[in-house]
Amino acid sequence: MHDPWHEGDDDAGTVFRDLILLTLSGFVFITLLLLPHINPKGKEANDASSEPPGNVIIEVRWDDKLRTDVDLWVQAPGDVPVGYSNKGGLIFNLLRDDLGSQGDPTEINFETAFSRGIPPGEYAINVHLFRNLDTVYPVQVRVVARVKADKDGGARPIASTTVRLEREGQELTAFRFRLNERGELVAGSINALHKPLRAAKAL
Repeated sequence: MHDPWHEGDDDAGTVFRDLILLTLSGFVFITLLLLPHINPKGKEANDASSEPPGNVIIEVRWDDKLRTDVDLWVQAPGDVPVGYSNKGGLIFNLLRDDLGSQGDPTEINFETAFSRGIPPGEYAINVHLFRNLDTVYPVQVRVVARVKADKDGGARPIASTTVRLEREGQELTAFRFRLNERGELVAGSINALHKPLRAAKAL
């Protein structure tokens, strides 16, 4: 039996269903368009995280079992020395001050500093024995310098050495080196002539 009073309800229900379906289809379409653009960004972020930040990267590592606080000090051309009591300059930043195995959530005794840019000139790299609760000597510290001059390339090692610290308070220069305008090591520029950095931090 035809009911003229409910005929408008059927038309309204049809329009409502069509509107919902169109909205849902539009949402699915937009989502499908965005998916290819979201995944590459995630991949780039993962790729970047595998490479240390910065252009000049200095890393020090010592015996993981020791309750020994070794400090890394670095100085870029024309900048102030950077270390535990002055963690950032114009060029370098100290990523973390590692106090040794005591009170450390990891078992790795490791410090690193990295630069923003590669100004040409001399770089100085020191290690300082702040505290040695285990009184085991010498404390051998591996020091590595790497440079990442090309944004699409990896960081290449330019210098490495092992420094022997014999007493608390001792500060030794691991090496000094010069880089040119292209971020390349100047031939014959690597040396270990002592240059105090910790006492000169305020200069």
